[in-house]
Amino acid sequence: MFVQTEITPNPNSLKFKPGKTVSNFGSFEITKKDETNNELIRNLLSINGVEGVFLGKDFISINKSDGHDWDEIKHIVISLINDFYLSGKDFVIDKSRKEISEDFEEIELRIIKILDQKVRPAVAKDGGDIKFKEFKNGVVKVQLQGSCSGCPSSTMTLKQGVQNLLCHYVPEVKEVVAV
Repeated sequence: MFVQTEITPNPNSLKFKPGKTVSNFGSFEITKKDETNNELIRNLLSINGVEGVFLGKDFISINKSDGHDWDEIKHIVISLINDFYLSGKDFVIDKSRKEISEDFEEIELRIIKILDQKVRPAVAKDGGDIKFKEFKNGVVKVQLQGSCSGCPSSTMTLKQGVQNLLCHYVPEVKEVVAV
C-alpha cells in the first residue's frame, strides 16, 4: 500500500491519503487520545509532536506542534496507517449518523447547503473541514477543523472566501466568524 502525502496551507499540518476510505461517518477531529477507543487514532496521537488528527472521507490530516519537524513524524504516521489497513480494516471510522437536524431554520439550511456544496470540497482539498455552528443577528459562526484549525491563511480564507460567498447567496448574512 502506498500512502501519499500532500502539503496544506498550514505548515503544521500534513494530509495523508491512503487510497482507501478513511471515514464513512463524515469528518471527525480528535485532539486527545483518551477521548477515543480507536486504535489508529490513539497511536497517531501518541506520536511525539502530534497535536490533532482529522479524518475526512479519503484522507487523514495530522497537526503537529511548532517545535517538531515533519521528518520526525511523517514516516511513523505512514507506517501506522499502512499497518492499520493491511490488518484488513476497511474504515478508520465507520458509523451512521443523522446529517442534518430538523431543528434548523430555513435560512440556516440554506447556509449549510452552501457550505456543504461550495466550501467544504475546497476546504477538504487542503485537509480540513468547516462546520456550521449558528446563525444569529446576521453573523454565521463556523468551526474550522483539521488543517484549517490554526492555519495562518484561514482568517483570510474565511473573510474573503466564505464570508463573500455566503453574503452573495444569503443577503441576511453580514459576517462569518470562527469559533
